[in-house]
Amino acid sequence: MNGSGQCRRFIDVQAAVIDLRGVSVVRDGATLLDSIDWAVAEGQRWVVLGPNGAGKTTLLQIASAHSHPSSGEAWLLGERMGAVDVFELRPRIGLASAALAERLPPDESVLDVVRTAAYAMVGRWRERYDSQDDDRARSLLAALGVESFAERRFGTLSEGERKRVQIARALMVDPELLLLDEPAAGLDLGGREDLVRRLAAIAADPYAPAMVLVTHHVEEIPPGFTHVLLLRGGRVVAAGPMAEAMTSASLSETFGIPLVLDERAGRHAARITG
Repeated sequence: MNGSGQCRRFIDVQAAVIDLRGVSVVRDGATLLDSIDWAVAEGQRWVVLGPNGAGKTTLLQIASAHSHPSSGEAWLLGERMGAVDVFELRPRIGLASAALAERLPPDESVLDVVRTAAYAMVGRWRERYDSQDDDRARSLLAALGVESFAERRFGTLSEGERKRVQIARALMVDPELLLLDEPAAGLDLGGREDLVRRLAAIAADPYAPAMVLVTHHVEEIPPGFTHVLLLRGGRVVAAGPMAEAMTSASLSETFGIPLVLDERAGRHAARITG
């Protein structure tokens, strides 16, 4: 299944929050993304799936307005990259990633880690917050199950707790687009399952923004995610509604080994054949 046809069909009837048209990224002579056509509409929940080196992180850098394509057009929230001030665009996009987590001060309180997102900052300075900021930050921490850690230092939390705080931070600005870069990476089984359950609850909220979750593992896909983009070597293998685009055949092509895909109660698992 070709990605561009599926994505473009959905964009005809719904507003696009991401619309990539022939996007390529070349760095130091290496092609990281190769002629990507991909569109994400309002209300959709996408998974970007592929092996190491597939181009997933590069794709998310484009989608978060932190990088420009070498060629092609990238439209985010109705604005064309290269013709818009990215510093005005980025606050409309919620992002949780390992790269951003490394910039968060470990001695900052959890509450401040979330509140500072309102000013697109990663540490307290001279900005002031009102009771509405406090209430929103605490309600998001509660939704992610970490409200009791609000006064603790961010650096004292476990990996799973930090992941949930990062997602609360990403939601603090009431974004129009939520991007989650491997949110379950490094978590043990219990931490992963708790996070998957909470992401499923966010996905089920009709008022939640469009969501894109990047992962290596089908087991990390929360129930309620509607679409999938499969990448290999910087190219689209398949894209579209989950039930149509993610099959044993497309997954096998994506990872380069024969795989059987199982689905039960909205959760997925894959195993090698034979």
